[in-house]
Amino acid sequence: MSALSGRLMRISRTTASPLRTPTPSAAIPRASTLMSASRPRLHLVHHHRLTNNANVGLRGMHVRALSFSTLGRAALRGLRLPVFAGTAALGTAAGTLAMANRTADRFTSFVGDAFESASEAASDIAGSLGNARDRMASASSQAYEDMQNSAFLRSFKGFFSGEDRASSSSHDSEHGDSGSQGGGGGGGNNAAAAALAAGIFGGSNVAAEGEGKEVDDDETIPSGLPSSTRELMMLTRKLIEVRNILKTVDHESDSLTLPSIVVIGSQSSGKSSVLEAIVGHEFLPKGSNMVTRRPIELTLIHTPKSTANGGKTPVEYGEFPGMGTGRITDFGQIQKTLFDLNMAVPAEECVSDSPIELRIHSPHVPDLTMIDLPGYVQISSMDQPEQLREKISGLCEKYIQEPNIILAVCAADVDLANSPALRASRKVDPLGLRTIGVITKMDLVAPEIGSGLLSNNKYPLALGYVGVVCKTGMLSRFRSGGHDAHGEGNIGSSVTKQENDFFSANREHFKAPTRGRNAGVEPMTGTDTLRRRLMSVLEESMGSSLHTIANAVRMELEEASYQFKVQYNDRAISAESYVAETMDSLKLRFKDFATHFGKPEVRQLLKQALDDKVMDILAQLYWTDPRVKELGQLADDRKITPETLDRYWQHKLDASSSALTKSGVGRASTQLVVDAIRTQIEHLAQTEPFNHHPEAAERILAFSSAILRERFGLTADQVENCVKPFKYEVEVEPREWEAGRGRSVALVERELAMCDDALSRLKKAIGGRRLKGAMEYVAELEERDRRRAAARLKAVREAREGGSEQQAEQPQQDDDQSDPLRPDYNSALLIKAREARFLQNRSDVLQARMRSLQSKRCKTSPDSKAFCPEAFLNVVADKLTYTAVLFINIELVSEFLYQFPREIDSRLVYDLQREDLLKFARENPGVRRHLDLQSRKEKLGEAMGKLEALQAIYEERGGNARGGGKDKGGSSWKFF
Repeated sequence: MSALSGRLMRISRTTASPLRTPTPSAAIPRASTLMSASRPRLHLVHHHRLTNNANVGLRGMHVRALSFSTLGRAALRGLRLPVFAGTAALGTAAGTLAMANRTADRFTSFVGDAFESASEAASDIAGSLGNARDRMASASSQAYEDMQNSAFLRSFKGFFSGEDRASSSSHDSEHGDSGSQGGGGGGGNNAAAAALAAGIFGGSNVAAEGEGKEVDDDETIPSGLPSSTRELMMLTRKLIEVRNILKTVDHESDSLTLPSIVVIGSQSSGKSSVLEAIVGHEFLPKGSNMVTRRPIELTLIHTPKSTANGGKTPVEYGEFPGMGTGRITDFGQIQKTLFDLNMAVPAEECVSDSPIELRIHSPHVPDLTMIDLPGYVQISSMDQPEQLREKISGLCEKYIQEPNIILAVCAADVDLANSPALRASRKVDPLGLRTIGVITKMDLVAPEIGSGLLSNNKYPLALGYVGVVCKTGMLSRFRSGGHDAHGEGNIGSSVTKQENDFFSANREHFKAPTRGRNAGVEPMTGTDTLRRRLMSVLEESMGSSLHTIANAVRMELEEASYQFKVQYNDRAISAESYVAETMDSLKLRFKDFATHFGKPEVRQLLKQALDDKVMDILAQLYWTDPRVKELGQLADDRKITPETLDRYWQHKLDASSSALTKSGVGRASTQLVVDAIRTQIEHLAQTEPFNHHPEAAERILAFSSAILRERFGLTADQVENCVKPFKYEVEVEPREWEAGRGRSVALVERELAMCDDALSRLKKAIGGRRLKGAMEYVAELEERDRRRAAARLKAVREAREGGSEQQAEQPQQDDDQSDPLRPDYNSALLIKAREARFLQNRSDVLQARMRSLQSKRCKTSPDSKAFCPEAFLNVVADKLTYTAVLFINIELVSEFLYQFPREIDSRLVYDLQREDLLKFARENPGVRRHLDLQSRKEKLGEAMGKLEALQAIYEERGGNARGGGKDKGGSSWKFF
């Protein structure tokens, strides 16, 4: 009631002058105009006024009745004047207020009953327009006389007599009427009735305007439109917003679907022309063959004209939300894009049910949601599949199901009985309750025939027929200008002018009939009427399903909220927060790696690699040398000094040291550290949650490798330069020698343990006795080969004296093959036997070298390095490791640990756009389910909020309609 009282207060201020004017003649023109425009079925004015002023396309709408329950507030405003200040004035005003409220209530009930009885009488007597007009005038005159004779108005007039005279003079001067004519001017009772109607309908109009200003909080609704139109546009826009929100929510039930306008018709019916006339641009694809192969979900969004003043935002533009093309101001480009998207459908399919979403923003379009479908075909051509007709019919039948509104487009020059659109709509809408007929090409038939088609008698539809001409193909010359001279779309005003010229020239055929069930109602004609009709029908259809949709959304919201609470404990996340959390966890794990990968770890890594290198050099140069046992014997001989030692062993030691120091230690050690870091980064990139983000893992590996590659060359060169002195001379301190000898003993022990372990596995796998026999046989074969080689040499010497080498060797081979005692061992066993002999010999050598390293000579001083090459090479490897670690740690490891976290921020956080962040988050299945459920809950909550607000508006509108004495089944909009 507070909102209603506020609106009525504005009514009283705006309509104060007509109510206080003692002469009703001044309000007669306003009364006649408003009554003819608001209630065309009552015919309170002459027929020529009805046809001139009434909007023939606006039907079925009723207006609000004025309530005088709050007129007392006008008296309170009058008390603010200094002239009436005082206690006496306040007492008089209080009495007036009480009497005004009681009298206004009785008067409102009386006027409502009078108008209701008059409306019923006018509907029952369709052929007696004059009688209905007389009865209405009589009732209005009686109501006016009762109001004039009421004590309320006499006291009210006396209380404000001074102000009344001033306002009356001002009002009369504005309208050119004389205020001295009194109540006799204007035609007596008829004038009084007209004045009363003017006050009531004018008040309701002002109320609607005031209400529109309060309800409309959208700056994009033009302020110059009537309040009812503004309110209708606002509600339609809000409903379309709800529909778009619900469209993005995944649901299997159709209960979460708000209606759209589905456009169907044959290929030659003019569907494209109707849509382009509504939009004002040629934007639909055209061609000689069928070019509309996919549904086009067209959303028209009204934008304010003031946008063009800034020069920054285009006035008219289109966008494809699913493609991310942005704003397209060239409608020719939109047409080309639609053509390409339709032509992308394979020829063998010819029709696809995958929709194309297009939004058009323009100040010349209403807020509508329309779906353009492929046109019906009667016979498939040779280049089209045979099932094309069935595919198109099935696609159209899918979209024209409830609750969608069907816009059946039919050509005027084709019998409606043969219209495929009407035939298809009858299957799903037998009563025609949600079907609007559009008759195109009205100029191709005789006017009387076109008028008969619009009479809605032969094939009746509840929403009626609208006749249009709209030949957009003839208006392509306007396409280069962007706007026509009237500021509308390319073809908007031209189509309107063409239609107005045609229907005006044939006015006598398209006027309101005087008899029949459509008596007094003009046929709906013109594209402008079609726009308004579609907007009103869409709003009413959406409004009628508002309660059902709200209940369904409420149930879905409760289910989503419950699931969100149970599964995630109402913990909200976003793509940004998930990315930040993921990168923080990556940095934390990398920090843990950096903590455990310092100088000691790098030193251990390099030392292990160089120790393996030392073992390989010893095995190659010493342990396979048959004289290696001799070196141990020489070490035990106290008479032999390092100076008297055979130079053979000194050369062996120098070769071993060169093999270690000149093997590219700088590059090898740097590569070893780089590989270790890269392996750890690969491990980080493969663990949870980066196992769900392969692209991010590749980017991590890419920029980490780039950092390592950048530092590799510099680090390797510096390490190589620093170890270069060790290639020529290595000085060993006694402390270093003792430490190196101890490490050498440990390495030899480890190598000996490995040999014994491998030999034990062979014995266990083959069998000790069998392996031993095979080893003896292999030894015998080796001894036989040795003897054979010696015999061959002898035979060669004898051959120089005239013998033959083949003749000398052949008997020996024959003897070997014909030996009956030769054991039968397979080749695999012999291979294992040779491996066992190798391990046995290596074990013997390592035991001998262990004794040498533990001897007194090796313990004395570094001068015994020729007797103990294992200890010397270990000391050299330790010196190389220490030098390499210094530069590798500074030039490579420290730089990488510094740059890598910053590269994470720049490459994986700051470098990602909103779409990339969302894509990254949705790659994780768990996070995707979380985001989907959260988004579903938020969207349903947003839709529920809008639906509740709309329900409140509809309930308030329904309450106002009942309070104003309107018909229960009528609409409260004055739009039609």
